[in-house]
Amino acid sequence: MTTYGLYIYEQVAEQDFVGPQQVFAASRHIAGGNDTIVTIAARPEPLRGSSGLHMIPDHTFADAPSLDVLVLPGTADVTRHALSDPGLLDWVRAQAATARWVTAVCTGTLILHAAGLLRGRRATTWAYAEELGRDPQLTLLPDMRYVRDGNIVTSQGVSAGIDMALWLVGQMHDPDHARAVRRLIQYDPAPPYTAEV
Repeated sequence: MTTYGLYIYEQVAEQDFVGPQQVFAASRHIAGGNDTIVTIAARPEPLRGSSGLHMIPDHTFADAPSLDVLVLPGTADVTRHALSDPGLLDWVRAQAATARWVTAVCTGTLILHAAGLLRGRRATTWAYAEELGRDPQLTLLPDMRYVRDGNIVTSQGVSAGIDMALWLVGQMHDPDHARAVRRLIQYDPAPPYTAEV
């Protein structure tokens, strides 16, 4: 059984954690297992995401279970919102000491950085790349959708978190399982407009 924990906080970017959550839920369904997927916040009060979604956390730092997989999503101003949560960095370090995988989506990478977990590692993010790139103890790969270094996996934002989660369930099961998850959630990006550079 795998326990997935998604850290949520006021003004979190919803898709940064809902995308991976859907991947993990589909993986659980296909595997027919008893995996647990929980949300965790600093306090038990309801939260509002950056796009207005109302959320109620399953656990707080004080009563959260030990996690096999930790997901740290981002937001536009992660310093003001996530990093203002008291006890966050200590909790992240404690979970990272025992978790099989520690992951971050977009500016969630700044949480890992603030916790000191990216020293000597490679990582990516979509925003704040210039700030992180000034750290000589970190090799930033801002053009990569996701980057694995040991048991830490970082990704760019939003849909890149889904890519990262699909890769992760492929590692925890096998690539065919990840392909089945991808089919189940109908994740086959074909945007109607291409991005301008």
